[in-house]
Amino acid sequence: MKQTADKFWFVTGSQHLYGPETLSQVSQQSRQIIQALAQRATLPYPLVDHGVLTTSDAIRRLFLEANADDSCAGVVVWMHTFSPAQMWIAGLSSNRKPLLHWHTQFHREIPWDRIDMDFMNLNQAAHGDREFGFMSTRMKVPRKVVVGHWQDKDSARRIGSWMHVAVGWSESQHLRLARFGDNMRNVAVTEGDKVEAGIRLGWSVEGFGVGDLAERVLKISQAEVAAQMDRYHERYVIAEGVRQDAFKMDQVRGQARIECAIRSFLEEGHFSAFTTTFEDLHGLDQLPGLAAQDLMADGYGFGAEGDWKTSGLLRVLKVMARGQATSFMEDYTYHLVPGEERVLGAHMLEVCPTIASGPPRVEVHPLSIGGKSDPARLVFDGRPGSALTVSLVDLGHRFRLVVNQVEAYAPDHPMPNLPVGRVLWRPYPSLTEAAEAWIYAGGAHHTVFTYAVSPEQIEDLATLFGLESVVIGPQSSVSQIRQQLQWGERVWGC
Repeated sequence: MKQTADKFWFVTGSQHLYGPETLSQVSQQSRQIIQALAQRATLPYPLVDHGVLTTSDAIRRLFLEANADDSCAGVVVWMHTFSPAQMWIAGLSSNRKPLLHWHTQFHREIPWDRIDMDFMNLNQAAHGDREFGFMSTRMKVPRKVVVGHWQDKDSARRIGSWMHVAVGWSESQHLRLARFGDNMRNVAVTEGDKVEAGIRLGWSVEGFGVGDLAERVLKISQAEVAAQMDRYHERYVIAEGVRQDAFKMDQVRGQARIECAIRSFLEEGHFSAFTTTFEDLHGLDQLPGLAAQDLMADGYGFGAEGDWKTSGLLRVLKVMARGQATSFMEDYTYHLVPGEERVLGAHMLEVCPTIASGPPRVEVHPLSIGGKSDPARLVFDGRPGSALTVSLVDLGHRFRLVVNQVEAYAPDHPMPNLPVGRVLWRPYPSLTEAAEAWIYAGGAHHTVFTYAVSPEQIEDLATLFGLESVVIGPQSSVSQIRQQLQWGERVWGC
């Protein structure tokens, strides 16, 4: 799925005090920086030059134009010279786009033998950016600050990382989410304030009867099913025991039919995320397993048991990760052998194959929950590597993002009787401390599991949303997290 916002505006601040020759140099050097970044292909999205701004009215108009351009995912600003910050008040007040303040300068070294006041007037970012920073802080403008020379790889890396976040935020502003059925009965954490999600996150969360989907399933043609089956054969390994069993192959075709129905429903309604629940399958002969997994592989957000918050978060993080290695997940059970403590994450069926360590297998097995026919699903182990579990919870008066840094491992033992997508990980700083901190923070049992998004990016996303974030990592302690939560009540609790 392609997102709308796919470019960033680059704006340089200055003023007329230094004369046309200096402004010409400022403009030329700004373009040189953009061209060099493009030639090195160091940024994931285009950085488009939008000139040197020298007046309050020009700055205001620039931000208004950016707000109106759906393709603009964010604005990057740099004060090449000294740009009096009162000129930026009207523009910053009207800005609705993610903002990154890049504190850099054109030259790398001071030219000791020829430096003069002309050079100093041209290269004033050292205090020009501080002037802009003061005004942004006074106005409580949410923004990302990156410091570093424009030729440094780390500067480009951090800007590129933020670009992914800004694109995810932009996607969130028009995210439509379809709920097929309601939440699992009596479950607390999957509930939430959909109105506040619209206000705070930009989401439109819309409910539909499962009968609407079941009716569409009946209308899917044999040709559509055959095309979807071809897709399964291309993407996955259909287990020999399935290929040789007529009933099981019919179950796979049933998932193909369900997927075609869900996909057409989502495409027609411009939905990028959806939920199902095993407690509401009226008119469907099996719980969408393989269907949901394959749709996630194509970038759709998904949440089981009606968990719309995790579904929407998954779509946003998939956009940030460009579809790579990001899945719906659930903390399912523990391995508590001293020194080997691990979490086994899985779900009944719906784990995204983008996190698989090898080719996923299509298998068909009974499902003891839901009372429906044996569903087809993808079976695989998750890949080893550093990852995050991310939870979006509604505390009643605000949303909170809870994050745990983890290290995933290849399983030491086969699990032949657990035919689901699954991943084994060690939480940081340890299973006991991470679980205690997670529970104190109110983190959910459903999460987004990702190898492709960093803790810094989650914190940047929280800044854009205006949300509290709690990151549990290698240096965390339960006491430190509890203290942070107490501070959070003061900052975010009103």
